[in-house]
Amino acid sequence: MPVDVEAVFRAEYGRAVAVLVRFLGDIDLAEEAVQDAFTTAVRRWPQTGVPPSPAGWIITTARNGAVDRLRRESVRGARHAEAALLHAAGPPAEEGPVRDERLRLIFTCCHPALAPQARVALTLRLLGGLTTARLARAFLVPEPTMAQRIVRAKAKIRDARIPYRVPRDADLPDRLEGVLAVIYLIFNEGYGGDPALCAEAVRLGRLLAELMPDEPEVTGLLALMLLVRSRRAAREDADGTLVPLPEQDRGRWDRDLVAEGQSLVRACLRRGRPGPYQIQAAIQAVHSDAPTAADTDWRQILRLYDQLMALAPSPVVALNRAVAVAQTQGPARALDLVDALDLGGYHVWHAVRADLLRRLDRVAEARHAYDEALALSRSPAERAFLDRRGRALAADADE
Repeated sequence: MPVDVEAVFRAEYGRAVAVLVRFLGDIDLAEEAVQDAFTTAVRRWPQTGVPPSPAGWIITTARNGAVDRLRRESVRGARHAEAALLHAAGPPAEEGPVRDERLRLIFTCCHPALAPQARVALTLRLLGGLTTARLARAFLVPEPTMAQRIVRAKAKIRDARIPYRVPRDADLPDRLEGVLAVIYLIFNEGYGGDPALCAEAVRLGRLLAELMPDEPEVTGLLALMLLVRSRRAAREDADGTLVPLPEQDRGRWDRDLVAEGQSLVRACLRRGRPGPYQIQAAIQAVHSDAPTAADTDWRQILRLYDQLMALAPSPVVALNRAVAVAQTQGPARALDLVDALDLGGYHVWHAVRADLLRRLDRVAEARHAYDEALALSRSPAERAFLDRRGRALAADADE
């Protein structure tokens, strides 16, 4: 894919699909129409140049192509095509609190009739254009499992006749948990190497905070994303290798984002209604408070992880908590906790084990754990870091 088309795809795929879903009332047709439009762009733009409004061109081309296809199919007597063509002629205007098309799509896909994991996976597929393979890695499940999950979610929407409409105010709280999970996963995917997705997640987080200012978990998620994003410039070195948080140059952190995130965390604390995103944001705020890595209040971070485990226990949270245990109680105790977790398919688990084993001078085991992490990681920056750590251990062993 030419670089200009690829950049437009990353920035505008989600909005184009959201607009077409609302216009056509059919998820599969909307996806196919947008993908066909990008295929056309790949052929035409190298000769004609990128249009003044690339997003508008994609949406218009997708809409026209879909309508043409529906007309051809309706002539052949396909009832679903006739129904979709009527929908494309112009659905009635709707009233409701959600005005942004992409945020509207998230709320639509987070309908209570869909299973929670299906809501998140489907929205990431539609909004971010993520492949099934990328989604499977994000959810730590096999690729065929993820493919089935997406197909079933689409079928559920079709068979249950779930409407493509703006949720009313009374519907918003029931869908909030799924919406927050979607936005956070979009952010994590973007932070792992796609800045456009990262920026989109923050944009959606800000919109959601405006829409639901009295929901502390919304504020907590926005704070969490801002604090993590503030470190983006320091996260990789000049060679594109991951720089772990303790080794980052804190002078390269975006202090404006840090200040905004910390302010939001303080606002959450004043409300006294803690939730998982607020606690995660508070953990990041503690990191951001420390002028150097050595000044980090790990005991406070461990207390926060204890709260998070009480509210939202998971193996990944337990893994992160073990990192704090290593800083407060030593690597041996932390390794016992890590080894008790069933996360063998998660590259971060192997990377954490490798670091703990290294600190315990169990060099051969540490090198093997780094190799395992390297085999599972898909991030170039992470792979470069893991490879460097493994080579350093090998060099030390040879001396």
